[in-house]
Amino acid sequence: MRRGGARPRAALVVSAVAAGLLLAACTPADDDGSAPTAAVSDDADGATPPLPAPTGGEQDPTESSAPAESSTVPENRAAGPERAPVSVEVDVVATGLPAPWAVARLPQPQNTGSGGGLLLLVTLRDEARVVVVDPGTGAVTPVTGPGADELRAQTRPGGEGGLLGVAVAPDDPGAVYLYRTGDDANAVVRADLDLDAAGPRLGALTTVLDGIPRAGNHNGGRLAFGPDGFLYVTTGDAGDRPVAQDPASLGGKILRLTPDGDPAPGNPVEGSPVWSLGHRNVQGIAWDADGHLLASEFGQNTWDELNQILPGGNYGWPDVEGADAGSQPGVPLPGAVVEDGFVRPLMTWRTSDASPSGLAVAGQDAYLASLRGQRLWRVPLTAAKGLVEVSAAQPLLAGEGRLRDVVADPDGSLWVLTNNTDGRGSPRADDDRLLHLVITPE
Repeated sequence: MRRGGARPRAALVVSAVAAGLLLAACTPADDDGSAPTAAVSDDADGATPPLPAPTGGEQDPTESSAPAESSTVPENRAAGPERAPVSVEVDVVATGLPAPWAVARLPQPQNTGSGGGLLLLVTLRDEARVVVVDPGTGAVTPVTGPGADELRAQTRPGGEGGLLGVAVAPDDPGAVYLYRTGDDANAVVRADLDLDAAGPRLGALTTVLDGIPRAGNHNGGRLAFGPDGFLYVTTGDAGDRPVAQDPASLGGKILRLTPDGDPAPGNPVEGSPVWSLGHRNVQGIAWDADGHLLASEFGQNTWDELNQILPGGNYGWPDVEGADAGSQPGVPLPGAVVEDGFVRPLMTWRTSDASPSGLAVAGQDAYLASLRGQRLWRVPLTAAKGLVEVSAAQPLLAGEGRLRDVVADPDGSLWVLTNNTDGRGSPRADDDRLLHLVITPE
């Protein structure tokens, strides 16, 4: 172990953004592929240089680049009340994981490991495999069975694609959901996991949702069950920016589904799986103690975002990156206010400081696992009248390299995956690693 160191009412906001989604359903999406026009730039002339639309083999610069030397530590300003800093105790749980992407806890009664009954599922992106980790022993056991064979046959790794998110149904701990990239589209699949003495086995796959746009990058891929019991799926724009504003496309969205893959009741548009739109590439979602949904999102080359997700909310991509002229690195913004039809982020970072993938909420803090920024960002949360305020961010966990995922444990500790073996980091002999973090106020 080691130690490291005049707002609208919520109902009106939700109503307004839901109306915007309905309006978008009747309006053709912008198809000019232009770069964001409202973002503040690092360039001296104030113009954000447009990037070409990504192709199948192109890397996302926000995922691939090393942290810039000019990375900015957030200013100590806050919209919410300031909180005391915290320290982190780190325990290395498992090593030698090749390009891990997501981690999920197995709820009871499947928790039969030696580490207090806890077992964890981890997806390996490039090998299209699932492994079971026993935190008590550090043992890593491959999942076999017909579902595992089907996963390898159906998944097409490459670029940022492969076997991505994993989630376990809260009311059926044997039901495992996985997000994989395929030949022509991405899909969410489900299978039954059997933990027996002969080793974990995955039953035959059932397709829950297909037809999600696929590319070499911007695939989204995070899965999580919400406190409402529905499955939330994040998707990217797959390098085709206009799809993020097209309500008929599954790309650039957060989707809300029943466990069987149907549009969940109560979605902003009846019969549509879309919960929010206007996203570039969301790879982190989590809920606070009051049930507010938060999401972390990759920017293009200017601003990464932490957002509160409102039903029917439009988050602006590709028209806006960040919060218009209000963006400042790591500085809290005035909450999820709707401006010009778009929902403003809670906080933004330069892409060199973050490039956030996984997101977790533990207690009253959100934690963002960042790739290019190579740190874990702690963001204190305060909820009021249905909206979330944030306080100044604190960087944690320096020295572990790229961080792909973070998951909260019910006891307030965190599980974190490093991501140095995906071809874009600088791996050490024992990478990649699954870490267990205990957070303590200073």
